[in-house]
Amino acid sequence: MKIAVAGTGYVGLVTGVCLAENGNENIMCVDVDEEKVNLMKKGICPIFEEGLEELMQKNYQKGRIDYTTDYKSAYKDSDVIIIAVGTPEKTDGSANLDAIKDVAMQITECITKDVLVVIKSTVPMGTNEKIEKLIKEHLIDKNIRVEIASNPEFLSQGTAVKDMLHGYRIVCGVESEWAKEILQEIYKNFDQPILITNRNSAEMIKYASNDFLALKISFMNDIANLCEIVGADIEEVALGMSYDKRIGNKFLKAGIGYGGSCFPKDTKALHWLAQFKGYELKTVKAAIEVNENQKLKLIKKAAEYFESFEGKKIAILGLTFKPGTDDIREAPSISNIKYLLEDEADIYAYDPVGIKNVQKIFGDSIKYSDSIEDVIKDAEACFIMTEWEDVKNFELKKYRELMKRPLIFDGRNCYDLVEAKNEGLEYYSLGRAPMNPEITTVIDNRNKEQK
Repeated sequence: MKIAVAGTGYVGLVTGVCLAENGNENIMCVDVDEEKVNLMKKGICPIFEEGLEELMQKNYQKGRIDYTTDYKSAYKDSDVIIIAVGTPEKTDGSANLDAIKDVAMQITECITKDVLVVIKSTVPMGTNEKIEKLIKEHLIDKNIRVEIASNPEFLSQGTAVKDMLHGYRIVCGVESEWAKEILQEIYKNFDQPILITNRNSAEMIKYASNDFLALKISFMNDIANLCEIVGADIEEVALGMSYDKRIGNKFLKAGIGYGGSCFPKDTKALHWLAQFKGYELKTVKAAIEVNENQKLKLIKKAAEYFESFEGKKIAILGLTFKPGTDDIREAPSISNIKYLLEDEADIYAYDPVGIKNVQKIFGDSIKYSDSIEDVIKDAEACFIMTEWEDVKNFELKKYRELMKRPLIFDGRNCYDLVEAKNEGLEYYSLGRAPMNPEITTVIDNRNKEQK
């Protein structure tokens, strides 16, 4: 079976490579960027994603996957064309489907036989139906069978390869037995449950899943803010909640808000769609509002210490929206840096992989280093934006020894409160109260059978 993948971003590239890894032997990935395609042919991964480059090289050498800018030859005799291009948000919050429509029109020009078009991009409900109608209206050879299937991705940046190969489920939205059988064939070697639904349900499953996780994050941040006021500790609260299997232990960590290419865009898109249909998703609206306010939580706290940041050296540790990726889209660091620059702060930033992407936004208006020590030296305040392991494992005494004033605003709760106090740091984190090690204990009286 010949499979073409339109788009080689996080979704398209991971999808193509993992399909090849799990036994599909004729994958062609298509991208408009010739320089990017040339890099991929050399086995160089254009994004930072653990394990992806090794699988690219392995499957390219085995002839299972290739890369091209020539969409005409790629789509011409494909059995399946997977659309995995971006759907960025518009200014009103709705999803921009222009790239998907462009690929759809290219398909109408090129295909020479029956083909299943699979939309893996995150799209609003009803998009699959609209794209199918668009293709059929413009298809030159009306005797060719074209159907659209929805196959949303559930990839998390930093663990995308693992999520694709060993995910919780594969969702396929189809309207015919023919489409169902093709998708089952593609995914036959994936050891995951395959859920077959109609297309609208598949589209909604993707949005509902992402928005629910965003809700959990915003809920915990909201509770963390209240914990600060009433003297509770958010980490103890989260631990207590996690024992309830109905709640689980994932996405309960407080911080300075979610970012990346999915949660911000998908919450806004679903909220916009509901409003467009005359319904208000109040919970999703609240999640968006909480997240936007949370991003500047540290700046608001720091304003209690500084009348102005003008001329002050400020250290930023972590630029990406989370560890394990070089993605800075909607990263809390960006909005904080913008605020500090407007107040004329002298900013020094550290990140192990995200510096190049941040330079595209701020250029040389801030200073960069691959050394935490260099960034914090003589700084009057330090903001922790991403919980990279080298940040979490950094010796606390170095803040005291190197900084002009050991004032730490930790947006990811990286350090122990008692240890920070003992090192003489002025340490602010989110929603935490000093814990008494002699009191804070987990006593598990369950017997082995119960465990």
